[in-house]
Amino acid sequence: MKYYELNNTLIIEDADCFNIEEILECGQCFRFEKLGELEYKIIAYGKVLYIKQEGNKVEMYPCSESEYESIWKNYFDMDRDYNEIKEKVSENDEIMKKATEYAGGIRILNQEPYECLMSFIISQNNNIPRIKGIISRMAEKYGKKAGDDHLFPTLEEIKCASEEDLFSLRMGFRAKYIRDCIDKLLSGEVNLGEIDEMSTEELLKMLLKIKGVGQKVADCTMLFSMGRREVFPTDVWVKRVMEHLYFRGEDTNIKDIHAFAKEKWGELAGYAQQYLFYYARSLKIGTDKEKKQ
Repeated sequence: MKYYELNNTLIIEDADCFNIEEILECGQCFRFEKLGELEYKIIAYGKVLYIKQEGNKVEMYPCSESEYESIWKNYFDMDRDYNEIKEKVSENDEIMKKATEYAGGIRILNQEPYECLMSFIISQNNNIPRIKGIISRMAEKYGKKAGDDHLFPTLEEIKCASEEDLFSLRMGFRAKYIRDCIDKLLSGEVNLGEIDEMSTEELLKMLLKIKGVGQKVADCTMLFSMGRREVFPTDVWVKRVMEHLYFRGEDTNIKDIHAFAKEKWGELAGYAQQYLFYYARSLKIGTDKEKKQ
């Protein structure tokens, strides 16, 4: 993709397989605000970024060419060939072919592992507006100010927050899980600095040490911030969708769904999950309110 800087704005004129709405609204991140049609504000990696898209033209502000190359290019996974991924996951699969055609602009973000982990702990049994509200309150209380916004608090900034302090942010039962996560990160029992040397199985085992972190939260964290594209996060919604689309509507064990995803999509299972999630949620597939294309 060709890009250049103009007046502190990074401009991409031929963005391929890129739709900012599909990327942000597919459940993989929470620190964004919709400002208009294909126009968003994103807070990530200690930066506030405004992004606007018209067709294949994408503008990011404020953003220099060097900042794009050091942060946002990797954040949006711009060096990966998504046409090839879509072709591979939809091979001999009409269901996936429809999903990739419906939301062909999805890209899996490379988020900061610490923030992603904390965010998905907060996401448990929660809806997106409430998740975003809790994270925003946590940032306002403990994070640094950045213009009119606040950055996600660092471990150093939030390390003294008690369970009661966290509960006051209206995060409910998740407060004790966030406190346990902070404690395990501080003690080194969970060491995010070692993730690149760990296998996915070892990484999963480490993340499960945190109270309240189960398979789904761990899988989301590994997929969206640790480069483990083979994992297939499965909550109640994804389970229902998979049963509807691939298991003739029959109740299916999550382990069997994972085994199916691993055999069918292998190292690309995480991409398949995102295409299916967005497609099914948008068309309400697997519900009694299914929309027609």
